[in-house]
Amino acid sequence: MIKTTVTHCYLFAAIIVLLLHSSIVYCFHIVLAGGTGKIGATLSSVLTNDGHDVTILCRNAFLAAAPIRVSGDFGWVGRGFLDKHPSVKLRDWDGGDLLDIVGQDFLGWQEDTLSKADAVINLVGGFTQQREMASERIVRESLRVNPSALQITVGPRDEELQMFSPGAYSTKVARLKLCEDLVSVNCANYECLRIEANRIDDACDVIKDAIVLQ
Repeated sequence: MIKTTVTHCYLFAAIIVLLLHSSIVYCFHIVLAGGTGKIGATLSSVLTNDGHDVTILCRNAFLAAAPIRVSGDFGWVGRGFLDKHPSVKLRDWDGGDLLDIVGQDFLGWQEDTLSKADAVINLVGGFTQQREMASERIVRESLRVNPSALQITVGPRDEELQMFSPGAYSTKVARLKLCEDLVSVNCANYECLRIEANRIDDACDVIKDAIVLQ
């Protein structure tokens, strides 16, 4: 009788521990490179609503935070978005191109952001050489200051690439593959994700799952 009671107590304690563990909400520090686009803004909202901290690396934080868009050359989320999502921060970075620096406060972005990151998500848009330089910069600096961070690179499916950027198809497919290889060859903890065109909510769910399941 005593043995049975003790066994039941152990089982009860184990159940309590499992319930407590399942109710724990982990707060991740997440860095989004190129996070001022449609996917980045939506993903930032989703992640901060789940209790995570998000830092968006952008070419010019001052312009990205302006009340209204003042330039079509750089990303923009707007002051209203930032006020609504106080856990989203903007940080200037060099974008991988040291000859074309736009923001005024880019020095030290690696230590300020990557060193604290649980996950680094590459959402850099465009399919020019700039994408290669940005990807290489993210990987190199992450390996230097925080090699254990989860690296996630996001791109469209090859067959849907023309929907995002018509022309020079074979060159752009090769460029996407090169950016993924930078991550898969050099990083121990990574995910290379391909998303469906114009399905932003689904893409955000896939990215969020990759972070949570790391």
